[in-house]
Amino acid sequence: MPLTTFDPTPALVVIDLQKGIVSALADTARQAADTTVERAAHLATEFRRHGLPVVLVNVTGRAPGRTDTGRSANSLAPSAGWAELVDELDVRPTDHLLTKRRRSAFHDTGLDTLLRDLGATQIVLAGISTGSGVESTARSASDHGYHVVLATDAMTDPDPEAHRHSVERVFPKLGETTTTAEVVAMLEATR
Repeated sequence: MPLTTFDPTPALVVIDLQKGIVSALADTARQAADTTVERAAHLATEFRRHGLPVVLVNVTGRAPGRTDTGRSANSLAPSAGWAELVDELDVRPTDHLLTKRRRSAFHDTGLDTLLRDLGATQIVLAGISTGSGVESTARSASDHGYHVVLATDAMTDPDPEAHRHSVERVFPKLGETTTTAEVVAMLEATR
């Protein structure tokens, strides 16, 4: 489904584009991550230019509990600087910075309250990982009643199959899937 319109106050929410995650990706995934970072940074620049909210989210933890993959909250031992946002995002004083400790940026972060205080009824999502943090945040945004826009070319996943599944099967049920260029064009047309 193409992007239909923007509400009066859409907010850009960028998930987990941080130094530790981006640098840890393998060579093929890193190329996709570089493109994701470039496009998310472009979206942030355009949202700022139009005076719209930019929310940059990093992650510093995981939910407790055992999983089949063997990864738990205790297995996350990031190095110094691991959670710092990538330089390309060019963090500005007007940006809203949130740290999450679970998959969804809505869980125990105050994101819903922040967005409502800003008057945002629509969010544009970008980031890493499509099938994890981005998808979980999209699901929560939908559950909270936001209009969800998914800039699918401004997101990636270390697992190409997980990315494809989210983009093709899940996201159309949660919101409107689109591209960075379409988001920018809609911003120009509605501002």
